[in-house]
This record gives sequence, C-alpha cells and structure tokens, in this order.
Amino acid sequence: MTGPDTKALGQRVKELRRAAGMSQSDLATAMTRSESWVSQVERGVQPVERLSILQALADALHVSVRELRLDAAPPDEVEPEGITQSNDLDGLRVALTGHPALGSLFEQPPSEPMPTLADFRRLADEAWTLTHASSYGALSDHLARLLPSIEAAVRHAPAGDRAELHSLRAKLYQAAAASFTRQDQADAAWVAADRALQAAELAGQPLEVVASLFRMAHAFMRQQHMDQAEQAAKSAVAVMEPRADAPSCPPEELSLLGAMNLVLAVINAREGNRGGTHERIDRARAIAARLGEDRNDFDTEFGPTNVEIHAVSTAVELGDAGLALDVAQQVDPSGLSPERQSRFLLDVARAHAQRRHVGEATAALLESEALAPEQIHDHHLAREVIRDLVQLSEPRVPESLRGLAERSAIS
Repeated sequence: MTGPDTKALGQRVKELRRAAGMSQSDLATAMTRSESWVSQVERGVQPVERLSILQALADALHVSVRELRLDAAPPDEVEPEGITQSNDLDGLRVALTGHPALGSLFEQPPSEPMPTLADFRRLADEAWTLTHASSYGALSDHLARLLPSIEAAVRHAPAGDRAELHSLRAKLYQAAAASFTRQDQADAAWVAADRALQAAELAGQPLEVVASLFRMAHAFMRQQHMDQAEQAAKSAVAVMEPRADAPSCPPEELSLLGAMNLVLAVINAREGNRGGTHERIDRARAIAARLGEDRNDFDTEFGPTNVEIHAVSTAVELGDAGLALDVAQQVDPSGLSPERQSRFLLDVARAHAQRRHVGEATAALLESEALAPEQIHDHHLAREVIRDLVQLSEPRVPESLRGLAERSAIS
C-alpha cells in the first residue's frame, strides 16, 4: 500500500484515534510501538503492508479491519511476513532480532558474495552520513542489508581482516544505536550499543569500546535510567581523565573524554543539578579549547561548537531560557552535521517557547525542519514544543505553525 492509499489510511487512523479519545501516545502504547511510528502512519509516510500489523492497529482502535481500511483483505488472506520498506527504523529493528549470523555457527557458507574490506569501509561511512543527516528511513534500509552481511563476513574472512571488520561492525552498530535513541526507541538502541561494545572489544580497540559506552549512555537516558547512564559515562571518565593529563594524549581520546563530560552535563541538567551541569560543561569547554577545533572523532562531533550547543540544551533543561538564548547568539553551528544544527535550533525554539515567544520559536522550528525534517516530525521534544506553541497561540494559530503541526501529525 503506497501513495494515495497510504495517505488515506493515515487519515482514517487519525479520525478513528480521535473518535476513540486517544492521543498518539495512547495508540503507540496499545500497539507497543513508538509515538513516532504512529505519527508517520497518520502522515501517510509509513506504509502498513502486513495484515498482522493492520489487525493490531484495528484492535488498538477497537474497530474492525474493514472499518479501518475498506479495501483490506479478508482475515484468512494473510500476507507473508518479512521486512518491508519503511520510513522509520522498523526494518532495522527486525534486522537486529535474533542471532545476526546463525548460519555461520552451523558452518553454512555465505549465500551471497561478500563485499570487500574496502566496500565495508565505504558502506560504514555511508551509514554515518545518513545518521548525521537524520535520514532514518534510508539508514534503516541500508543497515538492514549491511549488518547481516558484515556479521557473516567477520566469521568467514581471513584472520588478518577480522580485527578491522570487528571495528567496522562496532561503527555500524553505533550508528544504529544513535539513530534508535533519536527516534525514541531506547530498547533497540541499547541492544545495538551492546553489540557495538562487544565488537569493539573483539577488535582490540579500547577507544571504540568507549564510543560504544557513549551510545549506551544515551540509550539509558532515553529510557530514563539516569543511574545507569551516569555509571556508563563515569566509568569511562574515571579511566580516561588521568590519561588526558599527559601532553601526548591523542586528540581522539580527548574528544571521547569531552563527549562523556557532555553526557554527564545532560544527566545533571535533567536531574535539576545546576552546579553539576555547569561543572561538566566547563570541563568539556576546557577539553575543547585544548583541541582548538571542531572534530568528529568516533562520530561524536565533539569540539568547541558542540560544547556550546550542549550549553544551550542544558540551560533549557534547567529552565534558564535567558541563558540559553544568550549562549545561542554566540553559536555558529553551520560547520556541523544537519542533525546537530537541527537539534541546536530545536533547543533555541524550546527556549523561546519557555518565554512565550511564539513567532521566534516557530521560525527556529521551521529552520530546523528544513535541515532535518524526520527529526523535527518525530523527536519527542519537537512534538512537545509544537503542541505547547499551538496552545499558547490559540485561537489564532499562525498558518506557519499550523502547517508544521499538520506535517508532524499533531492534533
């Protein structure tokens, strides 16, 4: 079901959900899906192509399949299970399920020709390009094909290639973990981060292990397990801080240490600890100053600019909108990825919303949407601020804000 049929189903889901008095969050909970998935179904960008999912959707809405979709097949005409093209990360979730290369344990040869090591390097870089662009649908398709391939390759490749393949495998799972976290799918993010950690250790790459812990800490934060997130970050900082005192400490290691301090700053901010937040931001600033440039070691984008972006974000978390806007005026994020630029503008919008600046907040959101539409349409913080702005401006909601709410499938 594609095109107009997908859009028609989305509109029907929205109508039935509202008639049932359910929010998108209610429907997501009933479906054991993410709110972003419901949003994409209602916008007509997420196909619902399996009858089993259509039936579950109908059950959650307390209607029959035929009420939901008039052209639906009868219940006994079950469609085959399998991965279908998706506009979010559902295909990648399926690819993570079960053992990644079970046939290799039974000494089954790969069913398809293996990419070369050079191909895997290129494909891993492409995965992170999609991640930094917040192109989650394309990333899902990319990794759903690539992960099983590299899992088989690492078990059949010559011994001399295996360490680098493990390192690339860690990099791919880190991309998956980062994307699942941003799409509010923390359970899948944790699984991906754990696999990245295992692959990094097999590669004999301690810094890749730390990078995997960085992704795991973010997954724990999305699950609201702040104690576990803090433990993951602090365990890395405790080992790395003494090493950072040496003048010869590599910049890659400093970047990871700085990134972990930013994780701890966010945790402190979410717990309302101003002193702890500012202490960690100051530590990250000092490390960034020592590096003297924006870098992207282990795809953390750590550097002076990202530190100030986090200073804005943590100020918003603490309710210090004035400080957030003052810092934001000094930030030029144009050298960073679309995801980082978009997230910065989202936090600027949140700060303006805290001050009831509807026009300024809407302008920041629209600029953010232009950079990374999937992030703005699906990120829980973006959806919250859009709802807040609509409520603040009622009954005269600006047309630009109304259009943004409609594109995000927000009632």
